[in-house]
Amino acid sequence: MSRRALITGITGQDGAYLAEFLLNKGYEVHGMVRRASTEGFERMGHLQLRDRVHLHQADLLDQLSIITLIKEVKPHEVYNLAAQSFVPTSFTQPLLTAEFTALGVTRVLEAIRDVDPGIRFYQASSSEMFGRVQEEPQNERTPFWPRSPYGVAKAYGHWITINYRESYGMFACSGILFNHESPLRSKEFVTRKVSDAAARIKYGLQDKLILGNLDAQRDWGFAGDYVEAMWLMLQQSEPADYVIATGIKHSVRDLVDLAFQRVGLDWKKYVETDSHLLRPAEVNTLCGDASLARTKLCWTPKMSFAQLVATMVDEDLKRVRRSIAAEKAAADPPRLD
Repeated sequence: MSRRALITGITGQDGAYLAEFLLNKGYEVHGMVRRASTEGFERMGHLQLRDRVHLHQADLLDQLSIITLIKEVKPHEVYNLAAQSFVPTSFTQPLLTAEFTALGVTRVLEAIRDVDPGIRFYQASSSEMFGRVQEEPQNERTPFWPRSPYGVAKAYGHWITINYRESYGMFACSGILFNHESPLRSKEFVTRKVSDAAARIKYGLQDKLILGNLDAQRDWGFAGDYVEAMWLMLQQSEPADYVIATGIKHSVRDLVDLAFQRVGLDWKKYVETDSHLLRPAEVNTLCGDASLARTKLCWTPKMSFAQLVATMVDEDLKRVRRSIAAEKAAADPPRLD
């Protein structure tokens, strides 16, 4: 009998890659989705997942719906990837961020404890918990100092996962994932904002790219590599928390330079900065030490930063070309006579 996995946040970047990974492992994959007026399954369509997973409506704000879902699916593993995950939004909607990103974790853990405490649980923690970093690189023992409501909420989710593990003996793990990107990333995130802009500027559809702090440094990896680490954590004999990172940091300026090089343009002619895009409390640098994951999980990232940027830009170039072709076809439909 195949193992069953339940993924919250399955329509997001990580959810789509994790679903694909688990299906290739022979899992029966179930996804939790929120009721919405429009279906947001673009990422699943991109990976041809829509007809291969079982989708269920439930909500991190509704405890009963989570309990009902877990009773129905009877998963062996639960991956909690759902959250309000955009840092700037957390400053404008801190209470909503806390409900989803902090208390939502507790609701899932409590539902598992109520239905079947033997279910293995993965919590998506974040490098944003380190915020004003106390040491570099950051590892599992580095103190947290979050600098946004999102980071604070993630820290709560991380500690409540540890608390349920220690209090109830549950197999509950947190992956402290550093920035991980892909062509499936939403455009509000800086990596995809840059790759999309580079492609659009190349084809004359956009004139400028407006950014905030070009000097901010991040440890960027490929989301497809990172979901493997999530799965590996739940295959161990004992639960633990792991930093997942490349150990190499780059600035936003480096990101922009590589992206515009890919399309043969000088970024300095097109990129401007706007102080309104700066965070109220900035996180200037993040760089992870994934030594524990390399040793215990035998996990290593496969895609380099340069390869990641090139892949994202190439996919956005394809998207722009398809869009131009579609607009041209709509404006000049073929004659039937």
